[in-house]
Amino acid sequence: MTSLTVRPLNPVFWIGIPIVLCAIASLVFALPFSLFGLRLPEPVFAFAPAFAWAIIRPSVLPPFGLLLLGLFTDILWGGPIGLWPLCLMSVYAPVLLGRAFLSGLGFWGLWSWYLAVSGVAMVIGWVLVSLQAGVAPNLIGFGCQFLVTGALFPFGFRLIEQYEDADVRFR
Repeated sequence: MTSLTVRPLNPVFWIGIPIVLCAIASLVFALPFSLFGLRLPEPVFAFAPAFAWAIIRPSVLPPFGLLLLGLFTDILWGGPIGLWPLCLMSVYAPVLLGRAFLSGLGFWGLWSWYLAVSGVAMVIGWVLVSLQAGVAPNLIGFGCQFLVTGALFPFGFRLIEQYEDADVRFR
């Protein structure tokens, strides 16, 4: 039998540290490194905490964290300013609205919802980039980015497990 320790809901731990870790991971994966002629994928690391924050607790702070992460990603990848904050909020908002339903699901159920909202958010980003650039981005690269981003869900689930029961007022 394992013991689950619930951490107090301190914004530095459940919002600040994931922001820093996502920024560092994004910087590492943006390095110009290639193996066998292939570059590292560019997953959207911020989707995992965006999904987790909506389930953990309704708060004013996560949208500001998502704005910061999104603007950082826009600048890092050279995209149009505001694209990734919009995509991150399109992950956060539907999960926040369905929070009561989602909080009772297990690992596989949450992962399927994570894939669904991440897919919708990435399609929104793909459409906006297509409209802005006048040409559609490569679908193979888009698919690879989606698969790698989808594989990041266990990190979001770990965040949910750590803090889900920290504030019982919202249960």
